[in-house]
Amino acid sequence: MVGVAYAQLADRHLAEDAAQETFAIACRDLARLKQADKFASWLWGICRNVARGLARSKRPPVEAGSLPAVTDEPSNDDLLTAVRESVQRLPPSAREIVVLRYFSALSYAQIAETLGISPQAVHGRLTRARRRLADDLSRNGLGRRGS
Repeated sequence: MVGVAYAQLADRHLAEDAAQETFAIACRDLARLKQADKFASWLWGICRNVARGLARSKRPPVEAGSLPAVTDEPSNDDLLTAVRESVQRLPPSAREIVVLRYFSALSYAQIAETLGISPQAVHGRLTRARRRLADDLSRNGLGRRGS
């Protein structure tokens, strides 16, 4: 749940708060769940909604031009920071799928269930998101080396 919330919030502490609130809501509303086999996707849906609400109420928007100056040989910390900031500049649906796959290590099937889409749609969205990330990183001097 923390990974699902983090995709929306990009803040570990807020994501933990969202996950905790998700479980509280799920306990309160469990009787409303009609199909037990849909529990995971129902729970993920609650978490996504809670995270969206927290994002609207507690976070300022991410500044698009906030990448630090890049030297010829960026350090690992610089690269990690640049990638995280590039992920934050993605549209919300692309950011969500990247975070679920690469930061939360969910499989395509788990992502598909979480988002209510097919694994093929996950693959397509992930491919487009990776292209956007590569373009953004390239524009900021962190593109493919030697090409």
